[in-house]
Amino acid sequence: MRSLFVRLLTSSAVVAVCSITATAWLAASSTSGAIQREQGQTLASDAQINNSLLGYASRHPDWSGVTATVRDMAARNGRRIALTSDKGTLIADSATAGTPLPARVSAVVDPLTVDVTLVPGAARDRIDPRAVGPFLLSAPDRARLVKAANAYAACAGRTGQVVKMTISNTGRPMVTTTGKEPDPQEPRPMPSAAPTVTDPCDATTFRTPTRTEKAALKQLNLLVGRCLKGKSAERGSVGLDLAWVSKEKQPQGAEPDQTISSCIVTARKEQLDPYVAPAAYLYIGSPTEAGGQRIPLPSIAGAALLVLLLTVGVSVMAARRLVRPVNALTDAARRMRDGDSSARVMVRTTGEISELATAFNEMSEHLQRMEEQRKAMVSDVSHELRTPLSNLRGWLEAAQDGVAELDPALIASLVEEILLLQHIVDDLQELALADAGKLRLHVEPVRLGDLLDQVATAHRGRAEAAGLTLTTVIIDDPSLTADPVRLRQAVGNLVTNSLRYTPRGGHITLGARQDGDQVVIEVTDTGVGIRAEYLPHVFDRFWRAEKSRNRRTGGSGLGLAIVRNLAEAHGGTATVTSVPGVRTTFALRLPS
Repeated sequence: MRSLFVRLLTSSAVVAVCSITATAWLAASSTSGAIQREQGQTLASDAQINNSLLGYASRHPDWSGVTATVRDMAARNGRRIALTSDKGTLIADSATAGTPLPARVSAVVDPLTVDVTLVPGAARDRIDPRAVGPFLLSAPDRARLVKAANAYAACAGRTGQVVKMTISNTGRPMVTTTGKEPDPQEPRPMPSAAPTVTDPCDATTFRTPTRTEKAALKQLNLLVGRCLKGKSAERGSVGLDLAWVSKEKQPQGAEPDQTISSCIVTARKEQLDPYVAPAAYLYIGSPTEAGGQRIPLPSIAGAALLVLLLTVGVSVMAARRLVRPVNALTDAARRMRDGDSSARVMVRTTGEISELATAFNEMSEHLQRMEEQRKAMVSDVSHELRTPLSNLRGWLEAAQDGVAELDPALIASLVEEILLLQHIVDDLQELALADAGKLRLHVEPVRLGDLLDQVATAHRGRAEAAGLTLTTVIIDDPSLTADPVRLRQAVGNLVTNSLRYTPRGGHITLGARQDGDQVVIEVTDTGVGIRAEYLPHVFDRFWRAEKSRNRRTGGSGLGLAIVRNLAEAHGGTATVTSVPGVRTTFALRLPS
């Protein structure tokens, strides 16, 4: 662990020295990178300031209240900002009175003719989209339309469409369900009057123009008509989306001619002019320059030494925190090597070491369970073999001593014990073959209806003797490719288990059905059931819900383990569900 500590400390120190040396050299040698970044930030700041002032001008008829906005932007950007009229009259200035203006005009702030160098995504008409003039909706109209649009969006969503709702600059909601989504770089004052898709939902409640919009649209069409008067142009009008709607038959998607487009732009500017601030010249000062004084080299060296010491100290603390849980893992591993299967690691940190400790604890728990299962299996095997062997030895010794006579009844009893021994040994051999991957299957096409009828017939006599009803339910007579002998053995084990735990008067049902590309075989009984906490252990070897070794009810504890191995050998699974006192269902899912 000391070696790991030294390596971590050395690595951190080397990294710290290299980093501090490089940083100090860069800081002392040149500031060109900072200057370049500052220039880029200046350009972005110019565009942001121009955009903010364009937004103000689009919503106000004059510049009378812009002083507070100018000073706020100047404080946030660290720049001087001044506005003058086209005649040179000062409108607002963030600097003190009497300070000369910068030598060069940075931009012309005009919401009706935006500067495309600062607004590269501007529309072709160069009108700021936030300038909506008389199309701006009142608060009650906005609330009513948003409510109707939400209802439409909810309806469209229920029909399976992808719905997106945005609010235009006029305050009108825009709902799109198909086609191209609105481009945020080119917002329009008004949405299209025609719905994008035909659907069963009613969109007229929010797409119909309001009284305000109708009046604004009427005024706009009068201005367009005045512009087009005396010019040869097709008949039509401007729609709610500010596009030309021709009254003459035109090819789909045709653009209006240049005369009409020019008149629409001219009319819009004339209509918006009373609602926006007049054009103004924008002056933006250079960012406040930092002092050009060079930091003395001794100061740089002192700062570097301080950072180095701090880095080394932090590295020592981090290394100690890392080594402590590693030491705990090592101690736990040594305890496990010495035979302590209960060894665990308590780690309160998070990250890779915590994950390693968790994995170690899980491995330790798994090994402890495996050891407990090994001991339990040895105990169970010895007990299962000892009982019939003791019976055989006792009766044979009694016969040898003349105490008991080898009559047919005794011989039959001894044969039964020998068959029980043979059955246990055969079961253990099958499980061993399955564990070693040597369990051989002789597959062929199998009709499950016939196979389940054979199993039911073989067990019906025992079921009737126990007062039980045994039936089969086959749906669509499914078939699969499997080993019929092994499959009968698996189903027979399930039926035997149900016979053992179903009281007189109960019912056992064998079923088969097709489920996609799988065949499901189910054995359902109305027996005592299995408690929920026992279900994960049902297919474990030598496990019994009935803990007694009673031969009539306890079984050997190997039958269900064999069922699971046979199902997995066929590429399937074995599962169980149970409602205690009502029913238990064992299911084999096998590929068809």
